[in-house]
Amino acid sequence: MYRSFAVSLVALFLSATSAEDWNRFRGPNGAGVSKDTGFPSELSLEKNMRWRTVVRPGKSSPVLTNLHVFLTGAEDGKLYTQCFDRKTGKLLWERAEPQPRTEVVNTLNHSAAITPVTDGENVYSFFKEYGLISYDASGKLRWKAPLGPFTNVMGIGASPILAGDSIVVVIDQIDDSYIAAFDRRNGEIKWKTARDESDGWGTALHVGNEIITASRGMLGAHSVTSGKRLYTKLGMPTAIVASPVLVGDTVYLFGYGSEDPAPFAPRLARLDKNGDGKLTADEYGTDAFLLGIAKYEGNRDLVITQEKWDAKQRKVLGPNAMVAMRLDRNAKSGGMEAHELWRYDKSFTSVIPSLLHYQNVIYFVKNGGILTSMDAKSGTVLKAGRVEGALGGYSASPVAADGKLYLASEDGSIAVLQAGAEWKVLSVTDLGEPCYATPALSQGSVFLRTGDALYRFGR
Repeated sequence: MYRSFAVSLVALFLSATSAEDWNRFRGPNGAGVSKDTGFPSELSLEKNMRWRTVVRPGKSSPVLTNLHVFLTGAEDGKLYTQCFDRKTGKLLWERAEPQPRTEVVNTLNHSAAITPVTDGENVYSFFKEYGLISYDASGKLRWKAPLGPFTNVMGIGASPILAGDSIVVVIDQIDDSYIAAFDRRNGEIKWKTARDESDGWGTALHVGNEIITASRGMLGAHSVTSGKRLYTKLGMPTAIVASPVLVGDTVYLFGYGSEDPAPFAPRLARLDKNGDGKLTADEYGTDAFLLGIAKYEGNRDLVITQEKWDAKQRKVLGPNAMVAMRLDRNAKSGGMEAHELWRYDKSFTSVIPSLLHYQNVIYFVKNGGILTSMDAKSGTVLKAGRVEGALGGYSASPVAADGKLYLASEDGSIAVLQAGAEWKVLSVTDLGEPCYATPALSQGSVFLRTGDALYRFGR
């Protein structure tokens, strides 16, 4: 039973990959892997940059169709969807909606941080300060679905995904978390299901009739057709920023947690200007973590006390780990079950990029350009070292194709590495522009969005 189910899962995964271009965050089913070949070993401004086009400010990643590249941006109180010619980089059209509200969130988030999704013709943009908007390939507005406001301390970060005729969004927040499916033809809501998870940021996976999610201590799944909760696996990290990855019948995920509560006293000593033993808005300012405590703990009176600090600390207690979970079909019930294969207990604090599974090796990158490779079957560390020449902070997730890894640091250093347990750096290019978006890979070309521009490198 298990073997046949595993084979069917692999078949589903492969069919989805072969049918899709890089149409969502991290490409086919969020794996960050392209099966195409002919990708460059160096991204050179002089040798193989095909075009560079100025874009609106934003941190979302590019998504592709055969003809177009879609991006989102935010500027001057407007939320933009932009469409570029894939071959030339020419801006074909841009459409904007007024930004109805502004959320105070972590500075690494952005009004245009969420990656859109495309069905190969139309584009579906999600803005945490607006909701869903769809345009056709010519830029004609198809429909709108305003959503929010949301109660997520760091800001909503999960990107929408395509599941058959539905656009699925996961809204994990402090109050009233839910997952919802919208008809991609007209934007009408097909179903909406409440979730027990609190604030989370990882983008979901789609396999068969299941939407798989990883958020706030839980691995879970919902039915694509009804939204019904299919299964829940507890014991996951309490703060999951990175998106899960599915390979065959195994889900890989990681996140943060804390074994011991952090003390309030040091923060109080630094910020308590009047010495009254609590923090008010003029003292904690725009610090997203502290603002979250003030807004959502206890009586929510925007004042931080020892009691509220302790309540928040209890919520973040939990494992700090990477976990490999195998999905099995229960022969008696016919339902799904998740079984832990291995767990790597190390500190993942401040790690934003999602992991990469490529050719039986797992990679994850941390701030400072620290790249670790692991055996995907056992979780054993194979190599850990710094990516020389690209030692900055990292928000973009690593991607892979043609035996190569592509990493983009926040300061715009783009590294190409030879994949493998003993990975090695092939080249590093300094674009001199901030980079928070994950590259898109297709047909030998690397599409890269910086704070200033959209690039295409390759053949």
